Amino acid sequence: MSEGLRRGSPADPGRAGGVLVLLGLAVLVVASFATLDLQWARFFSADALARMGRFLLELLRPATEPRFVAKLVPATLETLAMSLVGTLLAAVLGLLLALPASRTWEGDPARWRGATRFVLNVLRSVPELMWASLLMIAAGLGPFAGTLALAAHTTGVLGRLFAEAIENAPEGPAFALRVRGVGEGRVLLFATLPTVLPQLLSYTLYRWENNIRAAAVLGVVGAGGLGQMLAFHLGLFQMSETSSVLLAMMLLVLGVDALSFEARRRMAA
Repeated sequence: MSEGLRRGSPADPGRAGGVLVLLGLAVLVVASFATLDLQWARFFSADALARMGRFLLELLRPATEPRFVAKLVPATLETLAMSLVGTLLAAVLGLLLALPASRTWEGDPARWRGATRFVLNVLRSVPELMWASLLMIAAGLGPFAGTLALAAHTTGVLGRLFAEAIENAPEGPAFALRVRGVGEGRVLLFATLPTVLPQLLSYTLYRWENNIRAAAVLGVVGAGGLGQMLAFHLGLFQMSETSSVLLAMMLLVLGVDALSFEARRRMAA
């Protein structure tokens, strides 16, 4: 039997492994639906739909009083500042940790790769809310703790992404410098980083978009910004004020998304 026939036969180990993986995923999906208490009939009942409708109608009347808007604008800027500073800190720290966490060439011993990747795993495994709760003990309530929480979690995410980008960088430019006896530091600066810089910037902009949303959520635990206003007004069932806060969040996210999209477009041009 030819090699092509053997490769396409039902007994192929790779194909059999793929089928087993798909069957395992199907079993997990069925088990998930079976173990969750999904009360679809209650969710789509007339009473539930009527209550959701009344709630949405209340949200369609945002508060526009000058006194409230005067509080909303600084909170919006505070949320923007938290996300921006947190992302910038994470980009710098993530790159510093990504360098020892990556193997830049085939003979690279990368002695600190395992330990650094463990640190990155720990940083990104802890959610932002948990980081904020821990940091508030030291820094107190306010945007400073929220900014540090965003930076800690995002450092783990960006560090891992940066390390993967550095390891997958084209080897040609770096190899050309190494055969001429150029040191590893200069190889990194003049060959590796220039080839992966657009990818690193794209990752950073994407995480900035995510951190806008995360910064709003962190305000719920007292980290300031729009999230703190949202928790306060929603807790008092002040739907008009809540609607204005949600509208400010959406406008902020749309603005950052548009800015990052334009930046990616210019980098790709």
